Amino acid sequence: MRNWGMGAALALATLVGGTAAANDGQTREVQSKDGTFTGEIVGTPAEGSKFAQLEIGMSMQDVQELLDRAPDRFHTYESGKRWIPFYFGNDATRLQALFRGEGCLIFTGGNVWGGGGSELIQIEVDPEGGCYQP
Repeated sequence: MRNWGMGAALALATLVGGTAAANDGQTREVQSKDGTFTGEIVGTPAEGSKFAQLEIGMSMQDVQELLDRAPDRFHTYESGKRWIPFYFGNDATRLQALFRGEGCLIFTGGNVWGGGGSELIQIEVDPEGGCYQP
């Protein structure tokens, strides 16, 4: 009887936790501007905001022109693709940028030799800036 009680408690905790996580952040996959890859949008930007005008696949320069400013903070990091032998894609590294009052953007950072990159692959709407994880 004890095992049944533990299993029921675990199932209930999983169900409650799963429901909360599914409603929190609303992540959806979106095709890039040119349709060659998919990116993610986490949350829903306010209607009429500059973040609402962003599109997956935009270059960093286009994003800065649209937002009319540079990021408040940013950092780069290696993605797991960095260690795939003979990987020649443009997201071996990534760049995360914080725009205070709006949220975070993640761009491809280029290949292992430093070429390519600078395509928007994730938009995370978070006006408080908790999305920024250096």
